[in-house]
Amino acid sequence: MRAYLYVSLLLIAIFGSIAAYLYNKYSTLAASDFTPPPITIAAATAKNATWPTRLEAVGTIRARRGVELSTETSGEVIAVAVDSGAQVTAGQLLVTLNDKVEQASLERQQANLKLARLLFERDARLIKQKSIPQSQFDRSQADLDSATAQLAETEARLENKRITAPFSGTTGIMRVRVGDYVEPGTPITTLQDLSQLELDFAVPARHAPSLRPGLRVTVFTDAFPERAFAATLEAVDAKVDAGTRNLLLRARLDDSDGLLPGMFARAVVDLEQPREVVTVPETAVAYSMHGSTVWVLLQGRGETNAQPRVVKTGISRDGEIAITDGLLGGEWIVIVGQNKLYRGARVVIDDLKDF
Repeated sequence: MRAYLYVSLLLIAIFGSIAAYLYNKYSTLAASDFTPPPITIAAATAKNATWPTRLEAVGTIRARRGVELSTETSGEVIAVAVDSGAQVTAGQLLVTLNDKVEQASLERQQANLKLARLLFERDARLIKQKSIPQSQFDRSQADLDSATAQLAETEARLENKRITAPFSGTTGIMRVRVGDYVEPGTPITTLQDLSQLELDFAVPARHAPSLRPGLRVTVFTDAFPERAFAATLEAVDAKVDAGTRNLLLRARLDDSDGLLPGMFARAVVDLEQPREVVTVPETAVAYSMHGSTVWVLLQGRGETNAQPRVVKTGISRDGEIAITDGLLGGEWIVIVGQNKLYRGARVVIDDLKDF
């Protein structure tokens, strides 16, 4: 019996120790605070702002006066009077084709005209004296008119052998050399008046009621990424393209230093219709299949909590985005650290932390 008593006491001591240990452990766990620690975020305030209504499009820069020069007749190039990229004036000779035949014909027509004029003047004196019939005088006059017309025709053919600048400007790369044989329509060079450039671009037809000549346009190009070129909307096309449903616009560049025809450009048209918007930094908006979300900070019970709110976004500009619905100006929002947040999460604001 004494052995059973000792075993019983031993078992009681062992299980009692285990029970005391478990009780102490669970008591400690029950007294512990399992509330998640605050999440460090950066915050900002939604702002009320007045934004101009802008319309963006892309287009191509072109010269107000720019042409591809070609020849109207065939022949061998015997002289190239200018170099590639030269500054030329209106009427300046650029290229001359072989004109020996026309020169010979010109001399013959000039001689015929001289003879026809002498005969006409002689018959004019004789008709006054009634020494010749009227028919002979009429024939002399017809011969003079015919000789004059033939000379004009020869001079026109001779003029076609010379390609001149139709206006002052800058020539492009000369595509012909002395000795080349050219056909009608063969490209000779391009001539561009770089002092007057314009931009052609298209916008959706739904914007037509807001467009009118005189609106301010800002032009940006990849060639000068740090510069903004001022322009003025000059014309709105009279019809909409039936294939694209776009409306063609043309803007006159007020500042075009360094730009070249053919450059790709982005145009921003100020529609002069300012509107009031609520703006937040672009980093404040989280995008998902369910919509755009902004985390709003709420103050309560001495702590700051974050709550998600679905909003509607508008255009973005200079790192800010417009909120068209779901947010009021002055509300406190999270701009960095949203990926760690959950509904009702406690937050600590640290704008100096590098996220």
